[in-house]
Amino acid sequence: MINYSAIKPLLFKLQPENAHHLAECVLRLPNICQIPFNSFLASHFITSDVLKQEIFGRQFFNPVGLGAGFDKNATMIRGIQLLGFGFTEIGTVTPRPQAGNPKPRMFRHIEEESIQNAMGFNNDGAYKVVKRLQKRYPYSTPIGINIGKNKTTPEKEALNDYIHLIKSFQGLGDYFVINISSPNTPGLRDLQNEAFISKLFTTAKKLTDKPILLKIAPDMEVEDAVNLTKMAVEKGADGIIATNTTIDYSLVKHPQNKGGISGAVLKEKSFKIFDAIAAELYGKTVLISVGGIDSAEEAYKRIKAGASLVQILSGLVFHGPDMIMNINQELIKLLQADGFTNITQAIGSDRK
Repeated sequence: MINYSAIKPLLFKLQPENAHHLAECVLRLPNICQIPFNSFLASHFITSDVLKQEIFGRQFFNPVGLGAGFDKNATMIRGIQLLGFGFTEIGTVTPRPQAGNPKPRMFRHIEEESIQNAMGFNNDGAYKVVKRLQKRYPYSTPIGINIGKNKTTPEKEALNDYIHLIKSFQGLGDYFVINISSPNTPGLRDLQNEAFISKLFTTAKKLTDKPILLKIAPDMEVEDAVNLTKMAVEKGADGIIATNTTIDYSLVKHPQNKGGISGAVLKEKSFKIFDAIAAELYGKTVLISVGGIDSAEEAYKRIKAGASLVQILSGLVFHGPDMIMNINQELIKLLQADGFTNITQAIGSDRK
């Protein structure tokens, strides 16, 4: 694999968003041509019966997925799969294209191994993303579609955006994620209330037979988060993803005054919310943990707490693509050391 420690200083000389665009250019190559690069990346894909499980009717070769926000427009699906991820979540996609917030809108906190982003759901819009997915379907690994409302859509009309997106992507993803927890779209987090969630899931479940998950913010009071996710499951949510980025700027030394923070500093805050939700919902729905996961030990902690799957994102920036292979290899060792022959035996083991 590429020696990431050697190129990391060069990448960090670029503005974060420019570095991301460079990574996109590289990862788009396997989508458009068959070159030795494919086998070069695929050599890091870990296939083991210990890590395989079936969720949502699809086989997940390993539990480590790429969180939403990296491949916003479904341009890198093949390259991301070859990096070794067990699944990918594209988006967030909105009904209409939008440029997002003014630049600069992405910032590194190098000492804290964290990223602050105020992107604002910049994406090509549903029509173009649908066309890309149609060309790639069916997928070799599961694909989730993360959906959100347009910035200009009034709160009272937000439901229409989610309905439009579910209809547009019907049959093109393995699951949907309702994103009402990003801090970068004005008023979006206000939708994290029981009235909207109830109406959304009641309506959405009539439109698709695909699983629909809810992604929540880490900044809610624990009791509120538990009550909201419990109600969402009662109304038809097929899973919960905890958590999105945080607006707790005290976690880094030199914060910007906008955007959400992800990465290592989110680890404790994210797990606290996830653990509380899992205490209530483990065994009742699919739980996915994201936020500060940068090692097999941390991933295993989330799995034993009740996570069927985990997602990483910012850790890639600081540890490079070898991180995926390393987590999966070490997970196998951790599972076997505890006497588990398959990951499903470990999920929620701390709750049993």
